[in-house]
Amino acid sequence: METYGKILLIAMPVFLALVLFEKWWGWRKGHDTLRHLDMISSLSSGITNVTKDVLGLSIVIISYGWMEKHLAIYHVQSTWLLYFIAFFALDFAGYWIHRLDHEYNFLWNAHIIHHSSEDFNLACALRQNVSIAFRIFTLFLLPAALLGVPGKVIAIVAPIHLFAQFWYHTEHIGRMGFFEKIIVTPSHHRVHHAINKEYLDKNYGQIFIFWDKLFGTYQPELDGVKPVYGITRPVRTWNPIRINFMHLWLLMKDAWRTQNIKDKFRIWFMPTGWRPADVAEKYPVYKIEDVYDFNKYDTAASKSFIGFVWIQITGALLLISYFFGHIAAIGNPAIFWYGAFIFVYVYAFTELMDKNPLAWAWQFICTAFGLGLITYQHDWFGLNQYFTGAAYLLAVYFIGCLAATVYFLRKEGNKVALT
Repeated sequence: METYGKILLIAMPVFLALVLFEKWWGWRKGHDTLRHLDMISSLSSGITNVTKDVLGLSIVIISYGWMEKHLAIYHVQSTWLLYFIAFFALDFAGYWIHRLDHEYNFLWNAHIIHHSSEDFNLACALRQNVSIAFRIFTLFLLPAALLGVPGKVIAIVAPIHLFAQFWYHTEHIGRMGFFEKIIVTPSHHRVHHAINKEYLDKNYGQIFIFWDKLFGTYQPELDGVKPVYGITRPVRTWNPIRINFMHLWLLMKDAWRTQNIKDKFRIWFMPTGWRPADVAEKYPVYKIEDVYDFNKYDTAASKSFIGFVWIQITGALLLISYFFGHIAAIGNPAIFWYGAFIFVYVYAFTELMDKNPLAWAWQFICTAFGLGLITYQHDWFGLNQYFTGAAYLLAVYFIGCLAATVYFLRKEGNKVALT
């Protein structure tokens, strides 16, 4: 927990700098692929995901340590080969869990957030889930366990494998010649994120593309088919927490509403997007039929509104950075109170981004929560050690956020623009 927090404390500024660089590069080249609100939604999703991961808010059905201990038939010697095997095994496991996430209704809920952006850029790489309660990823690491790869090696290699998937989420890098045959490139991943019929459910590889070629899911980017991004049932919200659970909520409603007892059970294991016939007819859900003729979700926003939202996401990044840098000092159970506040904070300001008329209520809850924590501690998790009254300045910020939320809702109202 503490070690991963420290890793993220280094990684987050690097990722943010690269996202901002891509924004600048796109502006300079006349091809800006990052809309402000979409980018901030992606960043906020990344914040909730890393908070969940650091707090360990998921249950591993079978731990890797158990598999290694009971199933190993050989133990690879501790050399560079050990780390290569670990990386290779992680990528093999990553391919299959990624593919299953796309192919089954229940598992898609954990992956919908990553595909929810209707743009393709480095920021959307940060759209990761918070909805997984039970993790089955470990089961796909059986080859590594059979070879006796130690758990500590997997723990070292896993963040490297994850972070190495960031760079290829961009439109600014074309085809890469020979490398297209071996590794996942931006061209391959543009195909994966596209909703064109030619591209749907292809290129599941995370680092190596040859898994797709081996298992029949490879599709190159076609010269005459420009990728269109998003999902066929668009989420139409900037709120990453709502996105994380909307597919699950639809499945629950469909399972409840259908009159067919068999469908109540099989809906969870059917191909992604499947709905019982009686429910689909009575409760239709909008789906993009023509990917070349639909409106992207957007929110009409003044420059001052966008400026305030940037202040909000900057505040979130500072709060989460302080959290990761002081996990040990904050301790249990306070870290969970801190994590809960981060989730409420993100929910509140992304509701404002959607111009939800009740955004003021969510911001009120957030402000009351923050002020309550400060009043109880007479501090903000040790922040006063840096200078006297620091926590009270934070209290002023929370109150200011509430006032600004009310102001912008009154001034700009519920203005949604489809572009």
